[in-house]
Amino acid sequence: LPASANILVRLHALRAWLSRRHDETEQEIGIAALALQQAMSEPAVEMRPRRRFAQNDDNSPVQHAQSALLEAQQRLSAYDEADTLLEDCVTHMTTGERVLVEYYLALEELVQAADAPDDSPWLTAMSAVMHRVEQVGTPGEEDV
Repeated sequence: LPASANILVRLHALRAWLSRRHDETEQEIGIAALALQQAMSEPAVEMRPRRRFAQNDDNSPVQHAQSALLEAQQRLSAYDEADTLLEDCVTHMTTGERVLVEYYLALEELVQAADAPDDSPWLTAMSAVMHRVEQVGTPGEEDV
């Protein structure tokens, strides 16, 4: 966005980005759920006893599909929380220019309070939201 962009334009851009990420993640959930359904309906392949012990259960199609579904659901949860938090900030802020700063600080506080591993899909999604807020924010806004 240009440096002269109005706060309403910036908020619209952020909302549109969050909405797009939410929709993309819902599609990922649908694809993962379909993959899980297909993996669960496929008959188990018989293996000789030696190979059965060598195979790691984490590599099974069902486990992989369950993992993909869970990760997508965690990302969707993060985007939902971020969207709700944005609307709360917009509703409770009296000066429009500080909305994005307060939103970023609220996101930062939420992330710090979360008991999520560094590589969790939820934390990855929240970090992406925070990075997007940095991109959309007005240059020099932190100094206000």
